[in-house]
Amino acid sequence: MAYDARPPKIFAAAGNPFDAAGDALRFFTRLPVPPGWGTRQPDRIFDGVAALAPFAGAVIGALSGVALTACLALGLAPLAAAVFAVAAGVLVSGALHQDGLADVVDGFGGGATRERKLAIMRDSGVGAYGATALSLALMARVALVASLVASLGPESAVLALIAAAALSRPLALLPTRLSAPARGEGAGASARPKARSVAIGCALGLATTIAFGGVPGGVAAAAFGGAAALGVVALARRQIGGYTGDVCGAAAELAEIAALAALAAFA
Repeated sequence: MAYDARPPKIFAAAGNPFDAAGDALRFFTRLPVPPGWGTRQPDRIFDGVAALAPFAGAVIGALSGVALTACLALGLAPLAAAVFAVAAGVLVSGALHQDGLADVVDGFGGGATRERKLAIMRDSGVGAYGATALSLALMARVALVASLVASLGPESAVLALIAAAALSRPLALLPTRLSAPARGEGAGASARPKARSVAIGCALGLATTIAFGGVPGGVAAAAFGGAAALGVVALARRQIGGYTGDVCGAAAELAEIAALAALAAFA
């Protein structure tokens, strides 16, 4: 029987899974990706990004886990090791989601009208609202990673980092299917994958979370992370009538924190 080299049907909406993985890595990380690894069809790039978002998240989580393991091996306390682990994840992702969270909180907190909120979100500066939210988010991540090390051990903490990162990346694309673009132009308006691609990404994210976080912890992480992302979607619809790229980033950041909290509580 002849070998069928076509990608599995589950990836039909995203194209070749290897190219989709390259697109996801290029979008979600600052890691060097070979130029030939990615789709040649611009209109399908974000379908691959959405479908293989858990892969990119797992890579980020794994590199954070490497930093955590190395710091613990050097004798650092769990809290100090957690700082370096979180820093590694932020560095690899280029602070993509942290920037989105800060812009969203600045805009929603500082703008009186929809137009003013969108203008503030587009401003590259960070205000008091955004700086406070960003500081609290980073402190929460560090505290949760340290708690995972203390309660579950280094190995389980690394697995939790991978699980939470893999779950949160497809949830970043959830706003694109549950609301309309708040602007007619920009990254948010152009980065709108098909519903099937987002569904594939969320399903793979759930499977990865359960595989690395266990059934109780994985299911709880998915519930908490999904609720956080849905909360961002609902708030953005009320505040600006839809989503932007920053809203997607905020959804991912809060979903990852919520997933880590669930894994710390239920794993």
